[in-house]
Amino acid sequence: MVCAQQSAIDTYAITNARIVTVSGPIIERGTVVVRNGLVNAVGANIGAPQDARIIDGNGLTVYPGLIDANTTFGIPIPTASTSTPRAGTITAGLAAPPAAVSSQNSSQPPGLQPEILAADILRSFGDSLETARAAGIAAALTAPREGIFIGQSALINLAGDTPQQMIVRSPVALHVGFTPLGSGAYPASLMGVIASIRQMLLDAGRYREVNAIYARSPRGLRRPEQDKSLAALLPVLAREMPVVMYADREREILRALDLAQEFNLRLIIAGGAEAWKLADRLRALKVPVLLSLNFPRRTTPQSPEAAPDPLRILRERIDAPKTAGRLAIAGVRFAFQSGQMTNMTDFLTNATKTVENNLQRDEALRALTIYPAEIFGVADRLGTIEPGKIANLTITRGDLFDRNRRIAYVFIDGRPVDLKPATTAPPGTTGPVASGTWTLRVNTGDSREASVTLTLQQEGERLSGSLQGDLGSASIANASIGQTGDVRFTAPVNVGGLTTEAAFSGTITGNEMRGTVQIVGRAPGSFTGTRAGGSAPTSARPPQDASSVRQ
Repeated sequence: MVCAQQSAIDTYAITNARIVTVSGPIIERGTVVVRNGLVNAVGANIGAPQDARIIDGNGLTVYPGLIDANTTFGIPIPTASTSTPRAGTITAGLAAPPAAVSSQNSSQPPGLQPEILAADILRSFGDSLETARAAGIAAALTAPREGIFIGQSALINLAGDTPQQMIVRSPVALHVGFTPLGSGAYPASLMGVIASIRQMLLDAGRYREVNAIYARSPRGLRRPEQDKSLAALLPVLAREMPVVMYADREREILRALDLAQEFNLRLIIAGGAEAWKLADRLRALKVPVLLSLNFPRRTTPQSPEAAPDPLRILRERIDAPKTAGRLAIAGVRFAFQSGQMTNMTDFLTNATKTVENNLQRDEALRALTIYPAEIFGVADRLGTIEPGKIANLTITRGDLFDRNRRIAYVFIDGRPVDLKPATTAPPGTTGPVASGTWTLRVNTGDSREASVTLTLQQEGERLSGSLQGDLGSASIANASIGQTGDVRFTAPVNVGGLTTEAAFSGTITGNEMRGTVQIVGRAPGSFTGTRAGGSAPTSARPPQDASSVRQ
């Protein structure tokens, strides 16, 4: 992996590109000059400096670097030997739920320690960072992984040799979840969670008063016992730090709003699946939403013998892509977050679905750029392409919200990062290798033949990836490869104007793949495919390619 800080070149000029600055009108053919990690100049009549590395932007669109508004990127998963395992979690990254991080000398048990800082446990490497960058994300809000008082987040750039190089602002907000603690520990119920949150906030208020009295006249008074967990809540009570509360359901959001009003907190809702039901109250209280793009969906084909999905589940699938448009119409500020996504290719795919469901494109772009920057207090540094701001750029071939768009480059802190996906098996993998870009010919079971590009990434026997082409654009699910090369995956496909599920089952032999496909409601079909020579897709090619870059 090539990190942003590893290149000695510090001046770039992206020329002849379509530039969407967000802060002003679109520049249909212009230049962005990047120097020393910052945007140096942007415009239609900007000349490239003599010392700049030139990237020919013909056919490319330059956007401000995308911001994921709630994640656990860069936060390691604690092991059982370093923390106490327990059930119940609220995460927004790509890994499995961890045990709670514990603060030393805290008066509170793990999960009720608001003093935990993401900046203290951040790591500058990991699969979640690489997959996020490949999805076009340049920066993210990252927080500890679980708990009731989860801890305090940091706004980070997704590249750097050290955690310190990644941090843009820390701390940003205190994160609070409503998931009960497990293993029989209190609080073990939702009622207990609400009670424990209220009690700690009340205790923090008294702690503030006692310490203020002692500070004014300490003589003759017993010194107050120090409590760093309660002290961590003082900026929250003073409205100096916002509180991110994880709430999807209408009832959860109501509880969060009631708590915020009781203690006069600066509230931010994270998740917000049913936030549209309370849009009027959210707007009146000026509460923003970090809206999850992890939409519910069927991951296995519908079996004729299986019972139909409950009406509630079907309604959630229908409502999820519509929520952003509803909030925008209601005047509720929101930013997009990945929300526990297991495949980051869904990030822009689902953002595109919100545009297809009545969200204006410019609002969708703002929800990925300037809106999260404003919510997190970094709009003076990120969120638009303007001289003097951090040079985070997401560069695409095709419009960001077109399903056939490709991420061409991502600049972080003024330098391009390597987006090349793994094309060989990770260390420890045995058996056939599935990673790479495959060209498939698919017979859909009705004598129709479709051309599909399948991109696969392999971790042991687990596969992830996406398909694009005549059957639409979608991420795959339930994907695996066996020791003998047996490969299986499912994906939503568009056939005859209707979206349904397809189950692929086949065998990989060298650079060839063949097998059968079962599309719901159709006769069994077949597919054959070849891998593109084991090379990375062109969208992953770094800017050192001599055909598009000159010194």
